[in-house]
Amino acid sequence: MLVLRSLAFNTLFYANLVLWLIFIILPALFLPKRILLAAAIAWSRSSLWLLRVVAGTRYEVTGIENIPQGGLMVAAKHQSFVETFTLITLFPDPVFILKRELTWIPLFGWALNRLRMIPVNRGARARALSDVTRRAKVELGQNGRQLLIFPEGTRRPPGAPPAYKFGAAHLYAELGVPCVPVALNTGLYWPRRKFLRRPGTIRIEILPPIMPGLGKLAFQRELQERIETACDRLLAQGRAELAALGLDPLATQAPDKP
Repeated sequence: MLVLRSLAFNTLFYANLVLWLIFIILPALFLPKRILLAAAIAWSRSSLWLLRVVAGTRYEVTGIENIPQGGLMVAAKHQSFVETFTLITLFPDPVFILKRELTWIPLFGWALNRLRMIPVNRGARARALSDVTRRAKVELGQNGRQLLIFPEGTRRPPGAPPAYKFGAAHLYAELGVPCVPVALNTGLYWPRRKFLRRPGTIRIEILPPIMPGLGKLAFQRELQERIETACDRLLAQGRAELAALGLDPLATQAPDKP
């Protein structure tokens, strides 16, 4: 049953994505940005509906009250593809830092550019960080947007040792805005590079903001401690629920290698 539901969901998810790209996103590229963003959020909600109805995977968000008004930085744990489209439903005008290769995808990449997402060339290192910082200052300072970043840079399987990059601390120091940490357990239900979609409840927890003023090293430690502590709790909660169904992915195997 798990395999059949996963197959049905994956088929419908990608078919739904293609239909939205062709019939909704493409026309919206020629309309004001707010309409394109509304279309992207509507697609995200349709995908979450499919995940709940077909795969039996619900999602729960807590801590919305911890989001300050205006420009801010959001630093989220990254375990799965699902948070990349769930998070945009939680903020009024989000801007992602993402790998530039995504902007090369027809239609999808065009939409990312139209929404003024910030691509990063991972091979350029110092120059890439400088370019990202410059773009982020414009989007947050002039436009009051919410900058969404994954401080580990890539997806990490649940239970894997943390691997936080220093880019988040650099941006925190340069931007001078609150940073909202986000913890989650999405990798239990939509694991990276895996076919299965496990039933249960994805939990995303928005933690109290880290206000401006900390040094880079102090911020780095604080961010990692807050996110990892909350993620460990959410992971244990999710594993207990999956174990009751005989589906705990970490009970019979070691975590995936990064």
